Amino acid sequence: MKARPERFPPDDPREWLNRARSSLALAKSRVPDAYWEDLCFEAQQAAEKALKAVLLHRGIKFPYVHDLGRLLALLGEDRANLPTAVLQAGGLTRYAVVTRYPGAVRPLSEDDYRDALAVATAMLSWAESQVRSQTDEKSPAGSSFS
Repeated sequence: MKARPERFPPDDPREWLNRARSSLALAKSRVPDAYWEDLCFEAQQAAEKALKAVLLHRGIKFPYVHDLGRLLALLGEDRANLPTAVLQAGGLTRYAVVTRYPGAVRPLSEDDYRDALAVATAMLSWAESQVRSQTDEKSPAGSSFS
């Protein structure tokens, strides 16, 4: 079994990335009795935590909300340079609350799940590259960021 990730203080973007990886692992688990809605919720959570890691790393204060479009807007002018898959993360917002309750929306499909997983995976990859590259720029050679 793989060792658990190193823990960091809550104001460290690496801890937010760890939590995003954890949520993505849960989303990818495809537990046999899990609803697609629950797996999509975990995908949304992965994207949200990854985005908050970037915001924290850039010193941008963010509200504790689940609206990924609102959080993406906090990037300001940088938003124009985001990869398309990252911009699509706003569509995951609907999985944060409404789909978690029976009957609120139509049941989700495996295609919905695959799409959510792809967007969450792209968001996490982008966030890791942002935090890593910006940390490397600020740190002397041999940075301890992993």
